[in-house]
Amino acid sequence: MILHDYDYEIYASLREEAQDKLKITYVTDRYGNYIPDIENITSAQEEWLLKKVEEARKIKVNVSSLPPYLSIPERIWHYTFWIICGAVLFFLIFPLLVIIPLSFNEVPFFTFTKKMLAFDPDGYSLQWYNDFFTSLNWQGAVRNSVFIAFFATIISTFLGTLASLGLSRPHMPYRTLIMSLLISPMIVPLIISAAGMFFFYSRIGLQGTHLGVILAHAALGTPFVVITVTATLTGFDNNLIRASQSLGAPPTTTFFKVIVPLITPGVISGALFAFVTSFDEVVVVLFVGSYKQRTIPWQMFSGIREQISPTILSAATLLILITIGMLTTLELLRRRTERLRGVTPS
Repeated sequence: MILHDYDYEIYASLREEAQDKLKITYVTDRYGNYIPDIENITSAQEEWLLKKVEEARKIKVNVSSLPPYLSIPERIWHYTFWIICGAVLFFLIFPLLVIIPLSFNEVPFFTFTKKMLAFDPDGYSLQWYNDFFTSLNWQGAVRNSVFIAFFATIISTFLGTLASLGLSRPHMPYRTLIMSLLISPMIVPLIISAAGMFFFYSRIGLQGTHLGVILAHAALGTPFVVITVTATLTGFDNNLIRASQSLGAPPTTTFFKVIVPLITPGVISGALFAFVTSFDEVVVVLFVGSYKQRTIPWQMFSGIREQISPTILSAATLLILITIGMLTTLELLRRRTERLRGVTPS
């Protein structure tokens, strides 16, 4: 039987009943807690005690989620904290709750009509989604966004994974400096990076080309890959590599059969972050791109400036759905990574 410190209160509450009914001996630990003497306990006593502890846990969870030893100010702060979190969450999600229904508006305005507020089916329409999927401008923006994000993701994933593998080496020199340089695109203001890329690309002839935008987005996405893969490698057991080498496996086989399967969740997570970063980016593409590289965010930005249309809201709704799908995938990958760490030898 294993005693858990979070059950000490339950053990103490069962002390009188346990001693009277089943003659269970109690002792005190070095902190003064009354706990059962598990070294001199029978199987029947252990079974009774485990049953009582389980029942007490259920009652404790159902009655209150707060520990009983919290003071009144701590309890007030607990509920205040939840209210603040709820307010922040509402502040972040409320604009999305407004955009999604407006994308089904029947009229070309960014307002709720009386028919929409009355939930009249005639007040809703799919015409703006139809315009999004049939307009040449929007379809061209979709193709550019997917094309640029796809190749930028491949480059950033490849470079970020290699950098993470190198930084994970125990005797890597200047590791902190290299790591700082790799994640600098996340720290430097985007407008500064975009201006610097514009002047640099103008000199080498990459300004206004697909290659220039892909390389720029790859530079922005690489830090996300480095961070996620490095975090995955934190719990990596190097004894697995030594075991593979001791069995005669060449370095290539060790890499693809041992290392890659364990870091795959982190690589995929970093790739998804890099893809979303490129797909949603607008500042850099405005500087280093041209009309031929117009992406969805650029098209939305231009639409707001030149011609306000609810088609922008339909595009925003689709981007929200894509982002939710990406986040769901990341959460599933995170759980898979935790399961892999649980079975990895320490």
